[in-house]
Amino acid sequence: MMIEWMIAFLLGSCLVGLVRIVIGPSAADRLTALNLVGSQVIALLVLIAQRAGSTQYLDVAMVYAVFGFLGLLAFTRYLSGRRKSD
Repeated sequence: MMIEWMIAFLLGSCLVGLVRIVIGPSAADRLTALNLVGSQVIALLVLIAQRAGSTQYLDVAMVYAVFGFLGLLAFTRYLSGRRKSD
């Protein structure tokens, strides 16, 4: 029962983060919200793996974490390069 409550809470906070991504006034706000949502998705995958009793979701969570980190680095590099040219 507690896992379902945690999943519901994480889904709700993901929605709040998605709103922040859409209406964020600056790129830094959007980047922070994107990182937050990515972390919450990883937590959701871990909770789903625990509830299902399957390790496949944990593998997906690890791959998602690696790609999320690489995407964050690429987006940060893009934003820093754009600022220098302005």
